[in-house]
Amino acid sequence: MNREFDYLRGNLEIIMSKIERAALKSGRKADDIQIIAVTKTVEPEKISAIIDEGITELGENRVQELVKKYDIIDKKCNWHHIGHLQTNKVKYIVDKVKLIHSVDRLSLALEIQKRAEKINRIVDVLIQVNVSKEESKFGVYEEELFELLEKVNKLGNIRVRGLMTMAPYDENPENVRHVFAKLRDLSIDIQSKTLDNVSMEFLSMGMSNDFEVAIEEGSNMVRIGSALFGERV
Repeated sequence: MNREFDYLRGNLEIIMSKIERAALKSGRKADDIQIIAVTKTVEPEKISAIIDEGITELGENRVQELVKKYDIIDKKCNWHHIGHLQTNKVKYIVDKVKLIHSVDRLSLALEIQKRAEKINRIVDVLIQVNVSKEESKFGVYEEELFELLEKVNKLGNIRVRGLMTMAPYDENPENVRHVFAKLRDLSIDIQSKTLDNVSMEFLSMGMSNDFEVAIEEGSNMVRIGSALFGERV
């Protein structure tokens, strides 16, 4: 690793230690939890350095950044789209991403289906749920979740692999524990309905400030940016 980026290893060790403790509390191992390194505004050299440390799942919020970095980073890695996705941008990433975390409406699912069908690919997605019903956040409300799933599961080129949510920011993560617990309960309800093309393999919840509580409540996919790369400038 470039000596300039030595601090990344230290940050990762701290994160892994916290993941291990949180996983233990929920009866799991650190290996059960996947880190998605959030690379928003992070330069390619730094991304390359974290890949060298074994973090190969990368999450981008913006399509333009994802496409640009996809072409620059020449190391083995997987890209996740984790931000709000406009339907007119699907065509740029449908052949590049391992997982889309933010499907929150039927029109988006239909566009993914159309584009995936054209390239003969099955695209894995998560349904984004706005558990807290914050107006500033995207995501389907709990009351509309099952209706959306029943429509999406009929699309042959989409496979729902789980759920994603963003909790409200709070300096005390204990105050948002109920958000993560609710998403876990929803995933259990969905799993019991045995819908075609729908599994609840992944719960993408928890970010730099609250990932420990999210893991304790069942998350197995955490999206970590600033705790790994440092605060964005």
